[in-house]
Amino acid sequence: MKFGIFDQNDRGGLPLAQQYRNRLELAELYDRSGFHCFHMSEHHSTSLSMAPSPSVYMAAVAQRTSRLRLCPLVYLLPIYNPLRLYEEICMLDHLSNGRFEFGVGRGASPHELAALGVDPSKAAKMYAEAFEIIQRCFSSGSVTFAGEFWNIDDYTVEMQPLQQPRPQMWYALASPDSAVWPAQQGMNVVCGGAVARVRAISDRYREEWSKAGHAGGTEPMIGINRYIVVGATDAQARETGRKAWPIFYDNFIKLWRKHGTQPVNAKLPPEFDALLESGHAVAGSASTVRDQLGAQIADGGLNYLVGSFMFGNMPQADAVASVQRFVTDVMPALRERQQVAA
Repeated sequence: MKFGIFDQNDRGGLPLAQQYRNRLELAELYDRSGFHCFHMSEHHSTSLSMAPSPSVYMAAVAQRTSRLRLCPLVYLLPIYNPLRLYEEICMLDHLSNGRFEFGVGRGASPHELAALGVDPSKAAKMYAEAFEIIQRCFSSGSVTFAGEFWNIDDYTVEMQPLQQPRPQMWYALASPDSAVWPAQQGMNVVCGGAVARVRAISDRYREEWSKAGHAGGTEPMIGINRYIVVGATDAQARETGRKAWPIFYDNFIKLWRKHGTQPVNAKLPPEFDALLESGHAVAGSASTVRDQLGAQIADGGLNYLVGSFMFGNMPQADAVASVQRFVTDVMPALRERQQVAA
């Protein structure tokens, strides 16, 4: 059982330079505390992310950490020159001394793609071409490609990642059917939704992973992301979440609200208590969080848990205290429970 971090880095009300300093201090804490990997999203033209360039931000985190693995979840492939992104991936793998991994996706918001001049209706094809080109770069010294969006003539692959043949790849899942392709690729995955849906996704992933001939190898990570607040008491933790969530929700829904639309898959409630009720958030004392997350991990058939400990306008001290309680009183017990169950 491994544990990761996910941070949207949404606008919290502090000056941006101070927000970055606070987040980098948290990254140092995650590094010292034994978390496996730090994940971040990529969002544009919205206060949901004040770190819209994953490569720039991960370069900074790489210099402030020594053990924590680093993984954008995900790079929005339709907005990148795939050759340029391949070079950035190689750079980050060397800058982090082989700790870099990366997720790929086409983008959950058509409004963000449109804001950057990308036709959302073409995003799937652009994604497919970019992915193919990047994979060719990992396996060849020269790339020639003729596509609808990219035409490449004998691009010389001068750079290679430190990890061979390439860093591990990740994918975000929203349904059991979406598990087929990443399972065939042997990618690590993070999924969302209610526990019953998560179990359907993890079961389908393992089924497709075995059918693809991977059985007998090391099983990829199959995880969920949950908003987590560990307090001295149940009441204190829930109040901390209730205060911070409205700011996060406003950031989350801002661009959708501007265009009069709603998210298709990643829907979230405006009230923190509703988030708790759905299981997307867990807030309470260490024992409460331990029991609730342990049940979700077992019921979901998971081997990876990604926690979002900082969101909205949560004070830095509250996030630090929550992480410390999780590391001391929750993480070891969850790891032991899975070992016993196995």
